[in-house]
Amino acid sequence: MSDAPQINPGEIIGWPILKIEYGTDPANIAKLLPPGFTVSDDAKVHLNVYCVPVPDEPEYGVLQTVDADYNGMRGQFAIGLGIDQEAAIFISRETNGQPKYPAEIDYYRFVNTVSARATHQGYTFMEFQGQVGETLPNGDPYEENEWWVKVSRAVGGAEKAYDFPPHAVRVKSTYQTVHQQKVEGELTLRESKWDPIARYLPIESEVSATLWTPQFLGRDITLEAPLDPEGYWPFVDTVSGSHWPGTHGGPLRD
Repeated sequence: MSDAPQINPGEIIGWPILKIEYGTDPANIAKLLPPGFTVSDDAKVHLNVYCVPVPDEPEYGVLQTVDADYNGMRGQFAIGLGIDQEAAIFISRETNGQPKYPAEIDYYRFVNTVSARATHQGYTFMEFQGQVGETLPNGDPYEENEWWVKVSRAVGGAEKAYDFPPHAVRVKSTYQTVHQQKVEGELTLRESKWDPIARYLPIESEVSATLWTPQFLGRDITLEAPLDPEGYWPFVDTVSGSHWPGTHGGPLRD
């Protein structure tokens, strides 16, 4: 008998998260990190594709993070979080600096086939197809740090002026893995000016993937120290609400 978690037909609570990771050149990551953050030794790129209730209806999303340290703490800097639920985008950015933006996400499992696809402004920038394999050990509870940036440019758009200067935001989460399975598959990154992951974070090592079902043990979101406001200024122009380099909220700057 399977020890996998069981959910009621049609239930949106309990979907596993498709966790994909691969290595890239540390220099690729460094170019995307604002002052105050440094590339971790691992230099991995992480893509988490999910469906979770927010607050009580399904939110499909793809979280894109890179290994980065802040004040000597290991963690992952959030480059972007494309979601299909508009209501959660602006309040999340305004309150906590979470880099959410609108995207169309297709994600499902059919028997042992796993499929995921993310599209933004008509460009499908990420696609994964795989087959579920062996069940992996759950391991012990563990803690993760995710880094966001809360900032507000000055009303009127004055050069290098802020109403709220950039601050690091720490998201400390504690998990216990309930179930996880290895997935053997292929990750495809496609060129897009709206989500330039293929250009800025190309795949340069083996891709690994798992279907991960966690138990959430705790989550704390805290405002950390200010970041260098002048050094941060080149990072204020981004694509939509993400941290991809853009021009006045528009697509990739060449």
